[in-house]
Amino acid sequence: MNKLKEYLNSNELSEIYPSDIAKILKTLDDSEFSDAVKLIPKDLVGDVALALPDRLFDDVVESLTVNELSHAVTELESDDQADFMHELEEVDHTIASEVFETLHEDDQEEITKLHNYEEDEAGAYMQLEVFTAYKSEIVQEVIHRFAKLRKENELENVQNLFITNEDNKLKYTVGLDDLLIFDFSRTLKENIESSDDSFEPKVAQDREDIKEVVHYFEEYDLPVMPIVNAYGVLVGRITSDDIYDIINEHATEQMYHLAGVDDEAEEDDGIIKAARTRATWLSLNLFTAIAASLVIALFADTLQSMVALAVLMPIVASMGGNAGTQSLTVVVRQLALGDISQGDAMRIIKKEVAISLGNGILFAIVMGIIASLWFNMGMLGVVIALSMIINLFMAGFFGATIPLFLKKMDIDPAIGSTVILTTVTDIVGFFSFLGLATYILL
Repeated sequence: MNKLKEYLNSNELSEIYPSDIAKILKTLDDSEFSDAVKLIPKDLVGDVALALPDRLFDDVVESLTVNELSHAVTELESDDQADFMHELEEVDHTIASEVFETLHEDDQEEITKLHNYEEDEAGAYMQLEVFTAYKSEIVQEVIHRFAKLRKENELENVQNLFITNEDNKLKYTVGLDDLLIFDFSRTLKENIESSDDSFEPKVAQDREDIKEVVHYFEEYDLPVMPIVNAYGVLVGRITSDDIYDIINEHATEQMYHLAGVDDEAEEDDGIIKAARTRATWLSLNLFTAIAASLVIALFADTLQSMVALAVLMPIVASMGGNAGTQSLTVVVRQLALGDISQGDAMRIIKKEVAISLGNGILFAIVMGIIASLWFNMGMLGVVIALSMIINLFMAGFFGATIPLFLKKMDIDPAIGSTVILTTVTDIVGFFSFLGLATYILL
């Protein structure tokens, strides 16, 4: 807690970053945390709480009164207000209702509006605070109004002026740097029409999938994107800092899904909930492991007659599993980034199969020589070499096709892919190795 005091005392309020305070709070034990929260400037409590993990957000709520929580919400921008109230409802619905009732009518209306959007819709992530002007306004008047709003802290993180007609339908987007070189005595429309630059806006609809909006930011390198409704009316904006958070959330979600765990359960502090979700995937993995074992059982006589097969068998399955995971990870990530179009499936499959097959041939030669010298059996080297080629070929094929198939079925490609792939590579590896051994060696 002393570190927090030192940080707050050594900086002006304008130089204090919520993320830095959050880092310090995460180092404190339970006995110090509540007292430390009281030291945070009231204007920053909301931002700090949102920068903390969910389990510590709960502790912040417990450390503050309803009025303090209400003030924290008031100091946030509209999108963060909606996030804060959503998190608060998850912690304690009663306290959330009490806080909501104390808020200004405008704040209540904005939070309710944002909560009406689905979690995957662009509108759920937008800020309602936008800097707008009509086409007919004089540039000098617009700049004067912007300066006034900025001094009163009514606007933050503004990069663009959104120009609308009288019906609030978005017509143009002008960067503030372009606005400053306009003729101040003329209207916005006159300046735009006389300029060689294009001010046509890149827009997204409020009901559009947020993943598509993320792709727009990446494709066009945007700092901000206006959000319109189905009628073209400007309703808000999404900024790049929000997009960074979304990208991190999706990346984390995919990593968890590839490992067979649930992201929401893992972020929760409850051990039982996290254990239950992991157990679901482990039970599925148990059945797939039994399936692989049944394949081995088919060749029990072969294994008994040649101990060397039991020694070499895990190598084939392991190499196939790792090769398949490489293909799977690459394809899942490219799908997430939007780098694979609908007509790209065959190209991706061919590429991954070629890579896996090439590596299969290389390591088949290496392992074939090692096995031949190790057990002084030339044909054993041939068996394991052929088996590795077959298994790595199948690993590349299924590593690419499984996520592509799941994507086509509108299922998250990361969910279940690893379990399915492991099952395939284990069964193919064991069956090909032991089957070839039975046919060639016995």
